Amino acid sequence: MTEKIHIIHTNDLHSHFENYPRIERFVKEQRHLDQQTGWQTLLFDLGDAADRAHPLTEATHAQANIRWLNKLHYDGVTIGNSEGLYFDHQTLETMYNQANFDVILGNLYETNGQLPHFAQPYKIITTKQHTKIGILGLTAPYLLTYPLMNWDIKLVQQVLPQLIAQVAPQVDVLILLSHLGLSTDRYLCQKYPQLNIIIGSHTHHLLINGELDQQTFLAAAEKYGHYIGNIYFTLEDHQIQQISAHPTLTANLPVLPTDQQVITNYARKGHRLLQQQKIAFLPQRYTATGLGAHSSIQLTLTAMEQATQTTAAMISSGLFLTDLSQGILTADDLHEQLPHSIHLMKTKLKGQELWRFVMEVEKNRGFLRNFHQKGMGFRGKIFGEIYFDGIQVQPGTRQVFYQHQELIPEKTYEIALLDHYLFIPFFPTLQIVGDNQIIYPDFLRTVVAKYLARKYPLKKE
Repeated sequence: MTEKIHIIHTNDLHSHFENYPRIERFVKEQRHLDQQTGWQTLLFDLGDAADRAHPLTEATHAQANIRWLNKLHYDGVTIGNSEGLYFDHQTLETMYNQANFDVILGNLYETNGQLPHFAQPYKIITTKQHTKIGILGLTAPYLLTYPLMNWDIKLVQQVLPQLIAQVAPQVDVLILLSHLGLSTDRYLCQKYPQLNIIIGSHTHHLLINGELDQQTFLAAAEKYGHYIGNIYFTLEDHQIQQISAHPTLTANLPVLPTDQQVITNYARKGHRLLQQQKIAFLPQRYTATGLGAHSSIQLTLTAMEQATQTTAAMISSGLFLTDLSQGILTADDLHEQLPHSIHLMKTKLKGQELWRFVMEVEKNRGFLRNFHQKGMGFRGKIFGEIYFDGIQVQPGTRQVFYQHQELIPEKTYEIALLDHYLFIPFFPTLQIVGDNQIIYPDFLRTVVAKYLARKYPLKKE
């Protein structure tokens, strides 16, 4: 007898609540239709479901996202770097306490060598016709940053062979929930033919018809809930016979009159909760453009220097999306101005290396001023103007000064930067020779909040 399985999958939602109502209806309606037509439905998420750029995720520490996932009754999820690196260790430890689904994650460990209590290395699902489907989950192994959050992250080759050896003999079908990226997924097809299906994410790729690579079928559904992934396969004697993928474009799904109100309420609730978190009392307005006595940019440069105990800093204006108004400053105000998932970085460079880095900045300054930057945690529109504090440049002679003293080639200097500048390709000196200390867990806005709370404490009532 032929068995029919329909996998629905989501990935890289990044708290795009505007697509949630249609996704929710699609899943419910598809389950009902599958039941009528003899298909068994399974539902998985591939990670990066939560993103602190949305005020409701920020305000609830992702619990709003977990509640939504609970409503859809997922059969399993894995985590992405948004969950693993945007939230501090303790928040991730408790994030799934109220989840009604399994978190399948085989390469993130506590520093004592144990899997975190919220995760399991695999899951075996027995279908109605007694086919056994093994589910593995792996997330992108950021070796530089996970240890900063007190996690021990394992490379794929450190864990996947053992997982396959343990699970494959127990199951008829083996599926990997991958938050590893397309190039890694394709490599795994070559290396591990025991994997029947890899459902991919992380690099936000779309495989509109799926992809058969050797014996392994790849599927992926882009990002932000723009698509809902669908994998259909039939089995005879518990073995896959036919398989196909047909992602559904969410924008083509019907919209109900109530949808916009639901979406608006998500944002309003987040703003309301963040507005309740009062931080400081600003004696004047701080503008988001240019330097000056009341500039958010200058204020942030100073906050960065204090947080890193340096006397020089650099920042780009495209990060600043709004002004800060006079009066009571709330967490919502700072979240609106700096919604980025960006951390501070303290970099040490020899004088000759700092000179080269500054020359890279000056070379790229005109291009970056109106450059439309995307990714790497950036949430603005353009990179913007670059500003230094504590560093001066003499354009005519190309001399560089640190605290008004010309650089000494062999002397070591420190500068406060953002990790964002290490990851983008415009300043290669940072990656090649920089002694870079990325500072976790605070985001840039958290650093600014702490600085303002000290500088302008709330008035006692």
